[in-house]
Amino acid sequence: MESIIHGVILAFGLILPLGVQNVFVFSQGATQPNLVRALPAMITAGLCDTFLILLAVLGVSVIVLQFEWLRLILMIAGILFLIYMGYAIWKAQPATTETNQALPIRQQIFFALSVSLLNPHAILDTVGVIGTSALKYTGTEQILFTIACIAVSWIWFIGLTFAGMMMKKLDDSGGLMNIFNKCSALFIWATAIYLIIDLI
Repeated sequence: MESIIHGVILAFGLILPLGVQNVFVFSQGATQPNLVRALPAMITAGLCDTFLILLAVLGVSVIVLQFEWLRLILMIAGILFLIYMGYAIWKAQPATTETNQALPIRQQIFFALSVSLLNPHAILDTVGVIGTSALKYTGTEQILFTIACIAVSWIWFIGLTFAGMMMKKLDDSGGLMNIFNKCSALFIWATAIYLIIDLI
C-alpha cells in the first residue's frame, strides 16, 4: 500500500506543473471538434509517459544519459521541435461551429511525441525522481509503485482533454481559445529559449 501511495504522490508532483506536454494535450481537447479527434494526442502522451516511467524503473535511461553527445542531440532536437510546434499552435485556428480547422491526427501524434520524448528536462526528471525512488522497492512493491505512477499519468491526460473540451463549450466563438493558443505558443517558445540558455 505504501508503494502505491508513494507512486501516486510522486507522479502527481511531477505532472502537475504547467509544462509543454500538458499545454499541448489541453489545447487539443479545446481545439478538436470532438473527443475522438482529440484522442491521438492524449493516447500518445500517455504511452510516452508509460514508456519513460518503465525505462526509468528498469534503469536503462540512466546508462543512456551518461553519454554527453546523446544529451546534446536530445537538447538540439527538442529545441527545434518546440520552435516549430510553437509556430503551428500560434497559427492554429480554434474549432468553432463555423470551422473545424484543427491539427490533423499525424501532426497531433508527431507533436505529442516530440514534447514527450524530446524534452531532456522531462526525461531527467522521470529518471532522477521516479527511477531513483523505484530503487526503494523490489518485486511486487516495485510493480505496484510503477503501475501507480503510470495510472496517475493516464488519468491526468484524460482529465486535461476533458477540461479542454469544457473550455470549448464555454467559448463557442473560439475567441478565448485563440488567446489560449497564442499564450501556449509563447510558453512553448519560452521553454525553447530556456533550453537554448541551458545548452549554452
